[in-house]
Amino acid sequence: MRVALDVSAVPDRPAGAGVYVVELVRALAARGGLDLHLVTRRADTARWEALAPGAALHPRVPKRRPVRLAWEQALAPGVARAAGATVWHGPHYTMPLRCPVPAVVTVHDLTLFDHPELHERAKVWFFRRMIRAATRRAAVLVSVSASTARRLEELLAPDAPVLVVPHGIDHDRFRPLPPPGAPDDLDLLARLGVRPPFVAFVGTIEPRKNVPALVRAFTTLAGRHPDLQLVIAGGRGWDGGALDRSVAASGLDDRVRRLGYVDDAVVPALYRRAAAVVYPALAEGFGLPALEALACGAPLVTTTGSAMEELVGDAALLVPAGDDAALTGALATALDEPGVAGRLRAAGPRQAAPYTWARCAERHVEAYRLAATAPTPSPPA
Repeated sequence: MRVALDVSAVPDRPAGAGVYVVELVRALAARGGLDLHLVTRRADTARWEALAPGAALHPRVPKRRPVRLAWEQALAPGVARAAGATVWHGPHYTMPLRCPVPAVVTVHDLTLFDHPELHERAKVWFFRRMIRAATRRAAVLVSVSASTARRLEELLAPDAPVLVVPHGIDHDRFRPLPPPGAPDDLDLLARLGVRPPFVAFVGTIEPRKNVPALVRAFTTLAGRHPDLQLVIAGGRGWDGGALDRSVAASGLDDRVRRLGYVDDAVVPALYRRAAAVVYPALAEGFGLPALEALACGAPLVTTTGSAMEELVGDAALLVPAGDDAALTGALATALDEPGVAGRLRAAGPRQAAPYTWARCAERHVEAYRLAATAPTPSPPA
């Protein structure tokens, strides 16, 4: 089976859905049994050659998003034909609407419909249209969580079958103790000006993550914990300056460490050494940083109402999304009650253990096989 997998939307510094695509490619290549063809940006081949040495690369796609999305509709069908693909996989909501072979499309969440205010306005119209089209044109839809699958069925009643395929964890990296021979966690963090005790957030800085709420909770509790730092790690998405304003309003600039995008080795160290990890997202399709934190044994505070609730089970403290008072109370519990923190540290790795990229890849192969049995699509009217 020859699968054309479009990896062109993955940025140079992947996070969230980008990590999913990178790890899926790595796991599919390691698994074998597929003739894997990767459709890449023109100047982005080195990392895919390293991740999947046996894959065929098609470096055809322009870099800038508007041109890339136009290329997908105009020229990607020709790449699928030239590659002799059995199945096309669009891993980020979209697909060529005139795709000449059955397509699998991954839907990460429905926040573009339910919470358009949390997204850049320019993205909302286009991606809503493309998700609707995918529900009619794709042979199979992959949903990254059961909650996203339920919402997809409720909102758009797709024609295609929906397979729930959770993300995985690299358990060699995300573990309660550093692997043998790895640099010491505290040495890694000290180079960034981070020292325990600290509360950590890891993720892209954007409205959906609701990081200003964490700053407010930290501000409320900071007087009771005079040595505590707040560490915020992650690349800047778009937030209209909300995080800057919340840090300035806190009066605690000297106790808030903003690291930006950090090296892969630093992220597990942050999780392992944090007094608590807080992921206060208003809505998520999956919530990969929450699962990574659990795998490292971090006391985790996160939110109800979307995928995190099914993901973390009883291995985290859960609060209603957007409830500042509840968030502050849960963070206080994680910091002030050693028994609770100890229970969460023990429960997290057990909760995260079943989530592997190998299992994720195997389920994707099931999706490809199912799609391959679908009729060849007819052009849209």
